[in-house]
Amino acid sequence: MRTSKRSQILEAATRVVQREGVKSVTFDSVAAEAGLTKGGLLYHFASRDDLVLAIHQHLADRWEADLVAAAGKPATEATRDERLAAYTQVAIQSATRAELLLMLEGSTDAAHSAVWEAVTERWAPPPASAGDDPATLDRFIVRLAADGLWLYDSLTSQQLTSEMRRTVAERIADALAQDGGAEEKG
Repeated sequence: MRTSKRSQILEAATRVVQREGVKSVTFDSVAAEAGLTKGGLLYHFASRDDLVLAIHQHLADRWEADLVAAAGKPATEATRDERLAAYTQVAIQSATRAELLLMLEGSTDAAHSAVWEAVTERWAPPPASAGDDPATLDRFIVRLAADGLWLYDSLTSQQLTSEMRRTVAERIADALAQDGGAEEKG
């Protein structure tokens, strides 16, 4: 299947973010990376903000696909524990620098953060309250551990080895499995 021009632009923009950060996304930098003219980008995106929002959505869609692959099923068919285990695996093992930078940048803009929040709400929603349910609190702690690991990667120059990332993911998954919670839908 042939990749659409819009997808080619978004992949090029992702490479720019990966290499130089979100602030480096301009029509000129993305057009040069994609091998297009600035006018070619303007055909698809009316403004820089439209482009950046589209990059957020493009990467969030990729995360969604990775989450479905990790769980072996869509979020609507997975149990709470299966969704959280998939979220942990993807957050710890698959997150790219571009995704992390965009997630951090997106936290300052409601429209941008909404893209990522939608994915998180499907796969690893925070509990409304821990109340008397220790399993719910345990699941939330697992999510915070997974999120904390990608935040660690994005804020430090020290990168964890793939073996260390896998070990951490396995430990988090083990903690989730030991919480004793029932396989709930919901």
